[in-house]
Amino acid sequence: MTPARRMPPVIGRNGVAYGSPSAQLPLTQADMLDSHHLQQALQQQYFDQIPVTTTTAVAADSGDTMLHGRADAGGLVDEFESKSCSENVDGTGDGLSGDDQDPNQRPRKKRYHRHTQHQIQEMEAFFKECPHPDDKQRKELSRELGLEPLQNQHERHENAQLRAENDKLRAENMRYKEALSSASCPNCGGPAALGEMSFDEHHLRVENARLRDEIDRISTIAAKHVGKPIPPLAAGAFPILSSPLAAIAAGRSPLDLAGAYGATGAGHHHEMFGAGDLLRSVSSAAVAGVHPLDVDKPMIVELAVAAMDELVQMARIDEPLWSSSSEEEGLGIGRMMLNEEEYARMFPRGLGPKQYGLKSEASRHGAVVIMTHSNLVEILMDVNQFATVFSSIVSRASTHEVLSTGVAGNFNGALQVMSMEFQVPSPLVPTRESYFVRYCKQNSDGTWAVVDVSLDSLRPSPVLKCRRRPSGCLIQEMPNGYSKVTWVEHVEVDDSSVHNIYKPLVNSGLAFGAKRWVGTLDRQCERLASAMASNIPNGDLGVITSVEGRKSMLKLAERMVASFCGGVTASVAHQWTTLSGSGAEDVRVMTRKSVDDPGRPPGIVLNAATSFWLPVPPAAVFDFLRDETSRSEWDILSNGGAVQEMAHIANGRDHGNSVSLLRVNSANSNQSNMLILQESCTDASGSYVVYAPVDIVAMNVVLNGGEPDYVALLPSGFAILPDGPSGNSQAVGENGSGSSSGGGSLLTVAFQILVDSVPTAKLSLGSVATVNSLIACTVDRIKAAVCRESNPQ
Repeated sequence: MTPARRMPPVIGRNGVAYGSPSAQLPLTQADMLDSHHLQQALQQQYFDQIPVTTTTAVAADSGDTMLHGRADAGGLVDEFESKSCSENVDGTGDGLSGDDQDPNQRPRKKRYHRHTQHQIQEMEAFFKECPHPDDKQRKELSRELGLEPLQNQHERHENAQLRAENDKLRAENMRYKEALSSASCPNCGGPAALGEMSFDEHHLRVENARLRDEIDRISTIAAKHVGKPIPPLAAGAFPILSSPLAAIAAGRSPLDLAGAYGATGAGHHHEMFGAGDLLRSVSSAAVAGVHPLDVDKPMIVELAVAAMDELVQMARIDEPLWSSSSEEEGLGIGRMMLNEEEYARMFPRGLGPKQYGLKSEASRHGAVVIMTHSNLVEILMDVNQFATVFSSIVSRASTHEVLSTGVAGNFNGALQVMSMEFQVPSPLVPTRESYFVRYCKQNSDGTWAVVDVSLDSLRPSPVLKCRRRPSGCLIQEMPNGYSKVTWVEHVEVDDSSVHNIYKPLVNSGLAFGAKRWVGTLDRQCERLASAMASNIPNGDLGVITSVEGRKSMLKLAERMVASFCGGVTASVAHQWTTLSGSGAEDVRVMTRKSVDDPGRPPGIVLNAATSFWLPVPPAAVFDFLRDETSRSEWDILSNGGAVQEMAHIANGRDHGNSVSLLRVNSANSNQSNMLILQESCTDASGSYVVYAPVDIVAMNVVLNGGEPDYVALLPSGFAILPDGPSGNSQAVGENGSGSSSGGGSLLTVAFQILVDSVPTAKLSLGSVATVNSLIACTVDRIKAAVCRESNPQ
C-alpha cells in the first residue's frame, strides 16, 4: 500500500481540516471520502495556493478527469495529487493545521515543484521511446521514479483535450470548405470562381506540368544545336519599325522564310524569335520597366491557353454565336454581329463580366490572301514586321518579354507579353492602348491560330479604357501560296472621348474592327507580291520595270506612309494644340524637332491636321484626290501648274493601289527640280493618298536601286473613311473599287512643313498662322471641287 503524502491543511465547509494529520488517508482510501466535501476542499486548495512552476498545465474547466471512477472538479485532483514531496513553506516542509495557524497573520503562499529535474528527464526519455504507454508501463514508471499513478495520468487528460480541440478544428474546416463550394457571386448570382478542384482536373494539371517540363528539357537540348539567343530589347523606348521591304532591297524574297520574314536567316538583325528552348524567360527584355513577375507566368500561360480555345471556337462557330447584319445581307460584306447572351453562356469564365463604364465591340471577318501561312505567322509574331504591315492601325508596338519562343523551327507554342497602341487616322479619335499576351499555336487540323488577351491585372491602372478579350486570327493553308484568314476582334472600351462625327463609324466596329485588319492585311500581301513580280510588260508607258528600282521605290513609299499615319493620330505621344476653327473642323497643330535623322530634313517641323465630313461617297473622294490631273484644283503649292506622272508601280488588283512619281510643271523656276512621290491605297475599310516632295537627284539614286533610307521626307496627305456602316457598304466595295454610290465620307487632311532649318530655333506665330491658312484654304478647295463633281449641273 502506498503511504499517503502530507497535504497542507484545507478547511472544509464542515470545519474538518482536510490535509491535517488527522485527515491524512492512504490513496486507496480516497473512495471512502465524501465526494462533495472532497470537491469543495480541492477547489479551495487550488485557488488559495497556486503552484509557481509546473511542467504541464491542466485546464481548469475540463470537468471530465476521473479519480478512480469518480468525477473530479475540472482536473484539480490531478493538480493536487501530483505535487511532489518537496513542498516548501519558508524553506520547511512542515504543513500547519488549521488550529496551529495564527488568525491575525496572513498565511504565506507555499511554493510547489511538480517534479524533480531527474524525474523530468527520465519521463521525457521514456516517452520519446514509448509515446503511448499502457497502464502497466505507467505503473512501472511511477514505481521507479517514486511518483503517484495520477502524475502519469495527467498526460492522458491533456491528450483528450487536444483531441477534442483537433476535432473541433476539423469540423470548422469542413464548414469552410462547404461554404466555399457553395459560394455565389454577389453581383451576378452565379457560381464563384473559387471551388474545389475535381480529382480529374487536378490529375490533368499535374500531367500538363510534367509534359511542359519534358518539352522544356528536349527543347533545351535542341536549342544547343539549332537555336540562337534572343537579343535584348532596348529599354525605355518602342522599337524602330523595320520594313518588310528591307529584304527586297537586299535581294531577298519577302515571302521566303530564309529572307525578310525568315527565322533561319543567319545574321538578320530583325530576327527576334529564333529556335530556342520552350518557356525561356528573357528577364533582361523589359521595355519601359514593365515585365511580368515569375509568379505571374503560370497564370499568363493558363490565360493564354484558355484564350486560344475561345478564339478557335469564335472563329469557327456561326449561329447562334454570330449573326449577319441585316443591312449588309446580300452585299458581299459579310459583317458579323456577336450575340452577347450566347457568348456569356458559352464562355462563362474568360475574363469575367464586362467592367462598368466599358462598351463591348465584337466583329469577325475573313478573306483569302496571297501569302503562305508560315509567312503570315512570322509577321504576326515579329513585333517590328507586325507594326510595319499594319502601320495604318498600329501607332506604337513593343515586346516586353518573350516567355516562349516555340518549338524549334517554327512559332508553335510561342508566347510573348506585348503592348500596342491602336489608332484611327484622325486627331478626333483617341488611340487605344493595350497590354496583352500573344500566343501562337498550330492546331491538330493543321491550322494556325494567334490570339491576344489582356493582362490588365498585372499592370494595374486607375483608369482602364481598353480591355482586349480573346482576339486574333485563324490561318488555314490554301493551294498556290494562298491562305484563308479569319479574324476576330473583341474588345471592351471607353469611347466617350470620340468626336460625334466619328461615333457612327466607331460604334459600327469598322474603325477598329476585324474588317479593317483583314482589309489592311490583304492589301499589304498584294503589295509585297507586286514587289516580287518579274513579268512586267515593257510596253506600258511609265511603268518601272527594273526589279531593283521597284524594290527601292516601294520601300521609300512604305516609310512615307508609315510616317504619315504616325503623325496624324491622337496618340498619347502627341501634344496637339487647337487653333481657331469651328467644331470638328478645328485645326490642330504640333511641332517636332528633327535632329540627326537621315530620313527627315533637320529643323523644326510643324504638323497640322483637321478632320471634317463630306456628303460624298469615299470612293469619289479617293478618285479625285489621287488623280494627278485634278491636283491643281486643291494643291496650292503646285501654283496652278500641270502635274505629270513620270513613273508608277501597280500594287494590287485595284487600279487605285499604286505608287507614282509626279512632276510639277510650274512656272516658278525654284520648283523645276521638284518631284512628288505619291502612294494611293484603298481597301474595304478606308483609303489613303499620301505624298511628299523629293529631290530629283535623290530619286534617280532610288530608281537605280540605291538605298532609300537616306532620302529626306516630310509626308502630307489624306485619310478617307466612311461615315458609318451605310457609307462603307455603298461606297467602297469588297475590293475597294467603290463602283456604287451613296453615303458620306470622313476626310482628314494633314500637312508637315519645315518652318525652320535650325532645330534650336523658336517657332514663330507667323509660321503657325501661315500653316493654318494653308490647311483652311485646301479644305475649302476640296469641298468645292468634290461637291461640284458629285452634283454636276
